[in-house]
Amino acid sequence: MSKRAAAVILGAAALLAAGSAPAATYQVDPVHSQVGFAVQHLVISEVHGVFKEFSGTVEYDGSDPATLKVNGQVKVTSLDTRNEQRDTHLRSKDFFDVAQFPAATFASTGAVKRGDQIVIQGKLTLHGVTKAVELPIKLAGPIKDPWGKLRLGIKASGTLNRQDFGVKWSQKLDSGGLVVADEVEVTLNVEAVQP
Repeated sequence: MSKRAAAVILGAAALLAAGSAPAATYQVDPVHSQVGFAVQHLVISEVHGVFKEFSGTVEYDGSDPATLKVNGQVKVTSLDTRNEQRDTHLRSKDFFDVAQFPAATFASTGAVKRGDQIVIQGKLTLHGVTKAVELPIKLAGPIKDPWGKLRLGIKASGTLNRQDFGVKWSQKLDSGGLVVADEVEVTLNVEAVQP
């Protein structure tokens, strides 16, 4: 390769690098965020719950969804379904076994735009099992808050099969349904702020 060709390539690379804004890092604001779940009970209703303790970061350049990176951790020990007896059972070896697996983690591996949706791809580790998952999201912002800090919002919902993660306990009803369904709907409503 000639010196001139090399100089042209390096110059083009420098221009491209200068034209793309670096991704900003945001911290999840737990006061304005929620991580929830819902699962069918006795085939006729849903039990809803939340995880009270979680943390995470979001990286985003403000314009290109491909730059989006999300990492988070949920303390499974903090689950709350508004019933202490049920929560104790969910924390036991029958379900989450929080003594052995106190946290669940998510690390994104990419983000793509599909039509009007942004889909986050990543690895979810729950109950000691790691699986690749995809989660469609709605992204809002970034915006500047009244105190001069940049904030963005992420809303997402998806369905996981708890059996895929080794959360096995269940009981069959005489009618053939399950006391606790295998499909669990997970919902995220996250507000993140630049430190």
